[in-house]
Amino acid sequence: MTSPTELTVDSTAREQVAAVRAKEISARELLDLHLARIAERNPELNAIVSLDEERARAGAASADEALATGEEVGPLHGLPFAFKDTHDVAGWRTTYGSPLFADHVPDTDELLVERVRGAGVVVIGRTNVPEFAAGSHTYNLVFGTTLNPVDPTRSAGGSSGGAACALAAGMVPLADGSDMGGSLRNPASFCGVVGLRPSLGRVPSWPTDNLWETTATGGPLARNVGDLALLLSVMAGPDPRVPTALGDPGNWFAPPVTGTLTGLRIALSVDLGGAFEVDHEVARVVASSAAVFQGAGATVASAHPVLGEAEDTFRTMRAWLFQAGFGVLLAEHPDGFKQSLADNIRAGEHLTGADVARAYAGRTALSGRMREFFVDHDLLVLPVSQVPPFPADQEYPTEINGTPMETYLDWMRACYLITVTGCPSISVPFGRTADGLPVGLQLVAPHGADRFLLETAAALEDVLS
Repeated sequence: MTSPTELTVDSTAREQVAAVRAKEISARELLDLHLARIAERNPELNAIVSLDEERARAGAASADEALATGEEVGPLHGLPFAFKDTHDVAGWRTTYGSPLFADHVPDTDELLVERVRGAGVVVIGRTNVPEFAAGSHTYNLVFGTTLNPVDPTRSAGGSSGGAACALAAGMVPLADGSDMGGSLRNPASFCGVVGLRPSLGRVPSWPTDNLWETTATGGPLARNVGDLALLLSVMAGPDPRVPTALGDPGNWFAPPVTGTLTGLRIALSVDLGGAFEVDHEVARVVASSAAVFQGAGATVASAHPVLGEAEDTFRTMRAWLFQAGFGVLLAEHPDGFKQSLADNIRAGEHLTGADVARAYAGRTALSGRMREFFVDHDLLVLPVSQVPPFPADQEYPTEINGTPMETYLDWMRACYLITVTGCPSISVPFGRTADGLPVGLQLVAPHGADRFLLETAAALEDVLS
């Protein structure tokens, strides 16, 4: 444990919350440390938006008062926190990265926010997102572009790019995000932090227009696996309003998290059998993981599940969901959306019932195939992102190794092909390109095996430390 005199914004979230609880540092003092780092780094990186220091100081004062009067406090008590700007926070500006909602202030917290606030965080602001969280590059017309904290000429990824950037830069100790096609995993890889897309149903969402569709899910980001487990323990758990939620209580995921790689059967694939193009530098880093796993006592095989239905399944479901969610708004404001998002919404207009049925059948087949795959393998390892962080003035990579990317989704296949399996997957910082850019390793476990995935990620983290 870091001593109180050594506590900084770069200390683990667990060390920070323990110091506040032990009254070795006040919530006010901890907030001041983070506000100083925000003042230092945020003007360049643009990760935190809608910052409200006055309300944050009031929240920190309340946190200190609760401790002084002996109130029972939550597992995140006193930690400064900035929610992703697509998650509704009561009384706080929530723009979704869209000029159409530039002045929007929700009346109620969504469930994820309610749980994290209830755990005692001090809300300081929001983290930047792409428009309506569409795409894995954090840029919008309300707040502009979030830059990579490792190399500010590069993208921080998305859609949780503001969250991952703020976390990596020490502006916040923990961060929330959401993931449909890689929005937790991709920015984690780009910024060098840990990001978990939980199992289907692990982190319930409420309110929602569609209880039965969970292609997107909320989840945690952190600088290490133990801190991520702490945040997941708050986010996860059943809710009576969400029948698709898994029944394990959130505290089942709480740290400490320890595991071993010894004896694990690892399936390693750089491109899922040619399912996508991978930048040569990323491929090199991912392939090098075989020696690390073997050195730690695991067996490694070159193997992958056959996910032939995943491409059509993901793109069909995404277009259908976007049209359902934004079709009316697009009709009312035809010039109010970025072109790539408008095109994807309009693609959903042409889908038939047969198309949607085919996508659900594909998702069912994929679930079964992953279940069979994990009979012979404990873990699937593959890239998180097919490219290293790309220049921040691009909306998306237009080519990989000279191969054109026809749409703004093509370079994200390594993530979204896993999305429609329903399995949990985590991005763990693993290596760097020759230019020093972060590369994450994506670990995938069977559905429901989130605790095992955390333990395995922690074991890998220990080996790499």
